Amino acid sequence: MSSTPEGVEPSTSTVTHQPTSTAQPEPYATRPGFKGYITDVRERLTTKDGWVGDYDFAWLCMPTLPFGKAAAISRNRRPPPFFSLNERLPLVLALICGLQHALAMLAGLITPPIIFASALNLDGETQAYMISSSLIACGILSLVQMSRLRLPGGYFLGTGLLSVVGTSFATLSTAFAIFNSMYANGTCTSTTAADGTITRDPCPDAYGMLLGTSLICSFLEMGMSFVPVRILRRIFPPLVTGTVVVLIGASLIGSSGILDWGGGSNDCSSFPTSGIFVKCPTIFAPRPLVWGSPEFIGLGFLSFVTIVITEMFGSPFLKNASIIVGLVVGCIVAGAAGYIDGSSIKTAPAITFLWVHTFKIRVYPPAILPMLAVYISLAMEAIGDITASAEVSRLEVDGPEFDSRIQGGVLSDGIGGFLSALFTVTPLSVFAQNNGVIAITRCANRGAGRICCCFLLLFGILGKISGVFLAIPNSVLGGVTTFLFASVMTSGLRVLSYIRWTRRDRFILAAAMSFGVGDLLVPGIFEHLFDGVKNPNSGLEGLFESITIVLSTPFLSAGIVATTLNLLLPVEQGENFAAPGAGLPRGAAGHEVDVEDGSGSHDEVNSVEEKKQVVH
Repeated sequence: MSSTPEGVEPSTSTVTHQPTSTAQPEPYATRPGFKGYITDVRERLTTKDGWVGDYDFAWLCMPTLPFGKAAAISRNRRPPPFFSLNERLPLVLALICGLQHALAMLAGLITPPIIFASALNLDGETQAYMISSSLIACGILSLVQMSRLRLPGGYFLGTGLLSVVGTSFATLSTAFAIFNSMYANGTCTSTTAADGTITRDPCPDAYGMLLGTSLICSFLEMGMSFVPVRILRRIFPPLVTGTVVVLIGASLIGSSGILDWGGGSNDCSSFPTSGIFVKCPTIFAPRPLVWGSPEFIGLGFLSFVTIVITEMFGSPFLKNASIIVGLVVGCIVAGAAGYIDGSSIKTAPAITFLWVHTFKIRVYPPAILPMLAVYISLAMEAIGDITASAEVSRLEVDGPEFDSRIQGGVLSDGIGGFLSALFTVTPLSVFAQNNGVIAITRCANRGAGRICCCFLLLFGILGKISGVFLAIPNSVLGGVTTFLFASVMTSGLRVLSYIRWTRRDRFILAAAMSFGVGDLLVPGIFEHLFDGVKNPNSGLEGLFESITIVLSTPFLSAGIVATTLNLLLPVEQGENFAAPGAGLPRGAAGHEVDVEDGSGSHDEVNSVEEKKQVVH
């Protein structure tokens, strides 16, 4: 996330490197009047230039060889032209880039609903619906985020960039703590077996409470959108945001990714001696095994290695869809070995839409404080990701126009959180994956983004596709999501690399990590903090639960400590020794990123700002 630490003044940042070896497309100018519009449409549909233009599709689709003569030819190949926001975009390129964006997002969109449903032991039909609703909601609200609607008072809604949204991973860690609280206090029921094993019963009402609480808390982010960007960056510098992102990724690895890799993140990972979770994922699976069996580990490792091989040898198109490639290869082997249960595909409807299933939307008071903290995190993610989107789209990342894009993006993010709850989907936030797609395809045109939204809507409406995603074995999904969550953690480390590592920085980071990492390694330390309080009233009991949830969520507790100390501790004399922009991303203080050079531009731009997502 892009932020300007205290004492560093932002400087003007402009992309200055514009190689002349590649001809740029001519700016798009529509003919006036209705007849002119019809003429433009006819030309685009009936001419070669309208369909394919002069884009080098071989460059996009040919595999990469890391050595030999072919590798040298690939490195020296001239990159295709860059398509900015409003330039004429060939239809085939729009379709390919739109599909590329959708595939890059797909794993990040299906993972959260699968994890939510698994944590609450929901039935397969409900799980399939949750996947579909996530895809549909993200397609609709991405269109809103890509708009740039002028509002009264000089404000905007949307960024006007190729900015897509997806289900936030930040909500997952907090939701786990909220669900644990609900099962502990009896809001959700559990079953105790004769041997003492406790199995959680299905609890769809808990998901409805999460949605209702998210709905009312979304107004905080809407309000934050009207706070000047420079103030937000001063309160939440890279020291704070990097710490939060690192702990989000680390907690998701431990609470979901690696558990699924071993066979399942449900009760089977605790090795019960009776009940349906004696084996993973349940005893009713086609080939159930004990958690951590070598077969499960091998399937997850196959998916993991496939991602690595795709990165080494895949074409630019495949590299941005490496997560999906890993899932496909893992599923092919798992299906051949008999690990896939196709019942979810058979029972899934052919066509579905929002509100086929509904949840009781209610507010869970103890979850209000944690969800408010989540929305603060979402606003900071949005600022960083919008900065990266403007950067890679070759637009200014300073000045009133850029600030208005930030304001419109954060406002759209907050409104998206409100609407997503009505769509039965947890809070959405701007995804960073599309920035890498823009960089490598050299296409920042919003037409490709709208095509992406159409693909997401199509994937969501076709219910059988959700059934296919639901049939993915846990171990295959775990091998992929562990890599995905580790990428989130790596993005946080990248953000932390922007700080100067003064004594003050090290002190704040150590204090924050004391809470965050300690809570991560010993999850139950704060669960009995208020057991000594006898007979508290309902209000006080709700407050205690809220505090317990916050303290039990590693990134929230660490983020609160880091933010508080960053505001309280004075900057010592002589600590501001670095020149403006030193060690910071260009969106923060003027460090320039060359996005034109065909060699290495993708990695450089991706490193500017990455979200805790992915597939996010």
